[in-house]
Amino acid sequence: MSAARKLENAGYTYEEYLQVPESGVRLELIDGEIFAMASANTRHQRVVRKLIRKIDGHIGDGGSCEIFTDLDTRLNFAKCDDTALRPDLLVVCDPSKVGENSINGAPDLVIEILSPSTARRDLRVKLAKYCEAGVREIWIVDPMRDVVMTYIRNEAGAYESKIYDVDDEIPMHIFEGFVIQGSDIFDNTDEATEEGI
Repeated sequence: MSAARKLENAGYTYEEYLQVPESGVRLELIDGEIFAMASANTRHQRVVRKLIRKIDGHIGDGGSCEIFTDLDTRLNFAKCDDTALRPDLLVVCDPSKVGENSINGAPDLVIEILSPSTARRDLRVKLAKYCEAGVREIWIVDPMRDVVMTYIRNEAGAYESKIYDVDDEIPMHIFEGFVIQGSDIFDNTDEATEEGI
C-alpha cells in the first residue's frame, strides 16, 4: 500500500478504526477515512530526536506539561468525531486530556515533520484540523528545505504564521522565553560524528 493511499472503506468510526488489524503500517483517521502514513526516514527521526531533547529538557520534571510522540490525538474528543491524527510530536499541559491510549482534546503544541509523500495532506488537511480544534501552537518542520513554519493562535482565535530557517532562533510560545535554534534542529554534523555515519 502506498504511504498516502486511502483504505477502501470510508465512514469508519474511531472504535472501528481501533479494530483495523496491525500490519506494520501507521494509520490515521480523518473524517471517517483511514489513511496510511509514511515511514519515517533517518533525517526525519533525527529531527524528532533533537526536538524531544530540547523540549523535554525545558519541561523537566514536576510540571503539568508532557511531551508525546506518534499518539492518536482526538482533537474534538468532546464532539465524538471520527478523526484521530498522529502528530510527530505534541505537548499537552492539561492532564485531563491524557488518556490511556490517546490524547483526548486539542494539545497545546503540535509538531509535524514533513515527508514528500504526505506533505500535501499535512499542509492542507491536518493543518486545517489543528486550527479548527484550537491548538495553541503548530509547527510544520520541513527538513527538505531546512525551515520551520509556525502558526500561533492569538487571543481572537486567529492564527499568525511565520517562517524560520536554520540561522534563526525559533520561539516556542507555549513556554515564555523558550527558544530553539534552527541550527539545533537541522545541523546533522555533530550527530553524524557521534553515530559514526
